[in-house]
Amino acid sequence: MMEDEKHMQVVAVAAPEKPEPAMPHATTVAEFGDAPVCSAPYHSAASHLSACCHGGAKMAFLAYSLGKREINQYFSIKNAKLLSVAAVILLTLFHTVSRYYGGGDTCEWLLSSGRYLGETVWQPYGCMMHKYKNTEAKTCLAEKRVAFVGDSRIRQLFYSYIQIIDAAQSADGRKHENILFEDRSASVNVDFLWYAEVNNSLKERLISWRKDPSIKPDVIIIGAATWSIKLHGGSSEALQQYRANLTAISLPLEQLAEDGEVYWVLQDPVHEEGLSDNRKMITNEQLELYNKVVLSTLNSNKKNSKARVRFLGALRQAAMEAIAQSADGLHLPESTRNVAAMVLMNAVCNKVLRPTDGSCCQSLPAPSLLQKLMACVFLGSALVFLVLHALGHNRPWKSRPTPPDVESGEEKKPATAASPLNHKAPFQALSKMGLIMVYFYLCDRANVFMKEQKFYTHSTFFIPLIYMFVLGIFYSENSKETKLLNREQTDEWKGWMQLVILIYHISGASVFIPVYMHVRVLVAAYLFQTGYGHFSFFWLKGDFGLYRVCQVLFRLNFLVVVLCLVMDRPYQFYYFVPLVTFWFVVIYATMAMWPQIRQKKANGSGMWHVGILGKLLGLLLFICFFAYSQGLFENIFSVWPISKLFELNGSIHEWWFRWKLDRFAIIHGMLFAFVYLVLQKCQGLSEEKGEPLFSTRISNILLLISVVSFMTYSIWASSCKNKTECNELHPYISGLQILAFILIRNIPGYSRSLYSSFFAWFGKISLELFICQYHIWLAADTKGILVLIPGNPLLNIIISTFIFVCVAHEISVITNDLAQVAIPKDGGALLRRLLVAGVFTLGLLLVSRSAEGIQGGGH
Repeated sequence: MMEDEKHMQVVAVAAPEKPEPAMPHATTVAEFGDAPVCSAPYHSAASHLSACCHGGAKMAFLAYSLGKREINQYFSIKNAKLLSVAAVILLTLFHTVSRYYGGGDTCEWLLSSGRYLGETVWQPYGCMMHKYKNTEAKTCLAEKRVAFVGDSRIRQLFYSYIQIIDAAQSADGRKHENILFEDRSASVNVDFLWYAEVNNSLKERLISWRKDPSIKPDVIIIGAATWSIKLHGGSSEALQQYRANLTAISLPLEQLAEDGEVYWVLQDPVHEEGLSDNRKMITNEQLELYNKVVLSTLNSNKKNSKARVRFLGALRQAAMEAIAQSADGLHLPESTRNVAAMVLMNAVCNKVLRPTDGSCCQSLPAPSLLQKLMACVFLGSALVFLVLHALGHNRPWKSRPTPPDVESGEEKKPATAASPLNHKAPFQALSKMGLIMVYFYLCDRANVFMKEQKFYTHSTFFIPLIYMFVLGIFYSENSKETKLLNREQTDEWKGWMQLVILIYHISGASVFIPVYMHVRVLVAAYLFQTGYGHFSFFWLKGDFGLYRVCQVLFRLNFLVVVLCLVMDRPYQFYYFVPLVTFWFVVIYATMAMWPQIRQKKANGSGMWHVGILGKLLGLLLFICFFAYSQGLFENIFSVWPISKLFELNGSIHEWWFRWKLDRFAIIHGMLFAFVYLVLQKCQGLSEEKGEPLFSTRISNILLLISVVSFMTYSIWASSCKNKTECNELHPYISGLQILAFILIRNIPGYSRSLYSSFFAWFGKISLELFICQYHIWLAADTKGILVLIPGNPLLNIIISTFIFVCVAHEISVITNDLAQVAIPKDGGALLRRLLVAGVFTLGLLLVSRSAEGIQGGGH
């Protein structure tokens, strides 16, 4: 998926919908033709040059504006969504047909083909390979017996295999004899049996295994050919004898494969120039002839499809790129042998342990009860919608207030033009949501589309990053407001941060610590905005009503709750939403508790400003207390049913890590909002268009400090030795970087007057983008990459990104529509719906708990 390091090219999926204003009459193309540029003989040389330059600049600006206008006119979000629907249908049909007629067995993909990502990371075709640790290998192979049967090449593979189980094992120099390995702690037995040729002796061994199940291996890895070529000089008679002997052992091999696993290792190439004189007859041409005999002879019994010997051919491809490094021309270098051993471990263990990042050789899990219930809900909504549509129910409801933005706290303008909702609108929205969830399920729970693992290189992160910022600059426009952190600017901020995080995730850049630490600051900045926005709302408006709280909580959690049910994942899996939801509740509780202080009240007495600072101090002490009381923290959040919201894989540790990492970001945002709003009220800031925020001297000093802060942080992040040490300091210094960015972005008047509509467009759907990426852009629950276009990484990322962004935008529209219906402004109706929602949630928790009990009893 990362081939040629072009995988990460990001494209402009949908331009902002706002139409470009008409150009002034003086700059039309016709008048440019009459403009006095470059040819007037009475002009001086200076004026002549000035006119030329001025005319060229006007032409460039016109081309730029017309280009944006053309993009916006013909590439609207509505047209983009129609194209994405068509693309999904065509791609689903293509992959379904390809799997049906071309073979969709991911085990075959794993064993037969692949490619290198970089120099050492092996990527099987179409699926993901898990890197097994010794504890996992022991768990998988416990009480099992594995047998490697063959020549010295198989012996090499045997040593690489047992090193996965016990890294201390190494070749001890024994040759031409059997070697036994046993791990008594897990009752794992792995044996190497020396059979250099396919002959009667090997046949007798296979028959004895078949007759005595007590000594029969559970897994057999077998292969031999080079000795037959060497001893008989590569003669055609030897090849025919090899065919006859192989035919003789094919039946016992297939019988062993009926209730076990048998893998035949095809002969990998040799480095002919490096072979010794007594091995010169072992040529790649000879090896290919022997491989053809194997492929045509084994599995000849078509009637018994279950008794199949699987062929390990991926080693041949891996060896082609590394055989030149062989010490003797015959035996593979260690890195290639390790690849083959890991391929075999995945083939044997993936279906047993079912690792998330090991999609090869995994069968589809049966849908859970909750998944079936959600399918019924969506199907029922579609039926109701069709009935209402057929009956002509189009009477609109009364208009609803626009829902608030979940991060800024401001009233959010809909992504599309608002229109009155009719009685069938919620069912139509749920029907659309159901269709979208089908796509989610196909992408990340069904074996329809392919998946590949991530592979980080600097170019896969930084090249699309540069491309993204170029696009953002292309869509620079004048802002309607020039206030600090105005709405357009905060949308822009969320937009570019979200795009950086998306590139970070798909490129696997978390392995590069400097990038990881900078992205940690971006996550803290999101939480900073949450504190800033909601504090500003409560301070200015003093609206602590249940209606707004429910609106915010609904918009934050609707998509995640649906995904938890459809994709069978815990709430904490989508960690950012629980984090923002928790901190919103904390902010609300802080501001709503007695005494409720708002700006209008504080204007009457300065003591109320002291009161709000006291509340913030109390919140700070609350945070610090829990930060240094991990045991108490985990005990509180481990109590059922709270634990269902915050546990991941049966542990509260992930929630503790996420909470502690950015624990001060919220209070930084609240404190900044308080200071800013007080300064604004006291007219301590200059927010007029084109004017610096402070006096020239103070502005220059603050800008210099901010730039130095940025540079110092980058140098520090580059010197980080490990993530654990850097994460310990992160909560204390991330706020300085956020403040530095705000000052750099807002102190210059010209900077505050501009914003990127490209970034702002993405900022309006940043929450949906962050959540949707888990399953329809990334794959295997973010561990890998979704492959819609196999064999072409660049085209794949363009198509998958296009569909992903369109889906995220549509989910944002659906969420806004449903929020207007689900959260009534009438207090009594709202309480009744909250009661129903509470009963429904409790029912889901009880069903989930009973299902877990049944599964536990089954084990």
